[in-house]
Amino acid sequence: MGRPSRLGDEDRSDYASALDEVIASPEIRRLLERSGVPADRLRIRGLAAVERTAAAAEAEYRRYAALRLHAQGGRRDAGTAQLSGPGDQERPGAGVLAVLGVLTPVLSAVAAATFLLLGYGLRLADTLPALADTLVGVGWFSLVVAGAAALVSVVALYRTAARQSTADAVAVPDPSAAADAPALARAREAWVVALRDRGIRPFLLQELAEAAASAPEAGEGRGSRFSSPAFAGPDYSGPGFEGSTPPAPRQPGPGRP
Repeated sequence: MGRPSRLGDEDRSDYASALDEVIASPEIRRLLERSGVPADRLRIRGLAAVERTAAAAEAEYRRYAALRLHAQGGRRDAGTAQLSGPGDQERPGAGVLAVLGVLTPVLSAVAAATFLLLGYGLRLADTLPALADTLVGVGWFSLVVAGAAALVSVVALYRTAARQSTADAVAVPDPSAAADAPALARAREAWVVALRDRGIRPFLLQELAEAAASAPEAGEGRGSRFSSPAFAGPDYSGPGFEGSTPPAPRQPGPGRP
C-alpha cells in the first residue's frame, strides 16, 4: 500500500461533522460521564488526530477523491488557485502587460497633443522655427504610436473575451458528469461511514479507556498530600525541635551547686 492520501481541505468539514456525530452518540456520552473527560477536550483530540483516524478509511477516500476528480473533468490541478478576471492571469507578468496596454495609448495621445500644441504655437508666433518643426514631428509620431497602441489593445481585448467565452463553455458540466453525481454521493457516504466506524470511534474509545485507567493513579497522587521533600528530610523531627542536635547543658548560676 502506498503513502496515505492527505485529507483535502474541502473534506475537513465532513471529518468534523463525523467527529461530532460520534461524540454525540450514547456510547461515547456514557463513557464521557464515567471518565469525567470534557467533551470539548475529546473533540480537540479527535481533530488533532485527523491523519491517524483518516488512514483507517484510506481505500474509501481514494475512491471518493477519484470520482470527484472525474466529475470535475480532471483538468484542473487541486493545488493551482486560479485568479479571477478575464484572460489567462495565471502567467506571471500578465497584469503588467494589461496595464501597459491601457496606459500606452493614453500617454501617447497626451504627449502628441502637447507636442502639437507647442509646435504649432511656435509656428504661429514665428519664433524658433527649428524647435517648432521638431515638436510638430514628435507630436505626429506620438499620435501614430497612440493609434497603433489603441488598435493592439482592442485586438487583445477581443481575443481575451473570446478565450474567456471558450473557457466558460468548456466549464459547463456535461451530462456524463451529472450522471456521476449519484455514484459520487454514494462514495462520499461510504467514506464517511468507514471514517466514523473504523477511524474515529475506535480512537475515541481508546482515548476514553486510557483516561479511565489513569483516573485511580491520579487519585492516589492526590491522596499523598504531604509528600513534599520539605517534610521528608532527615533533620526534621517535628515542630518545636531542631532535629537531632542535643540541647546545650545548663550553666550553674551564682548560689547554685
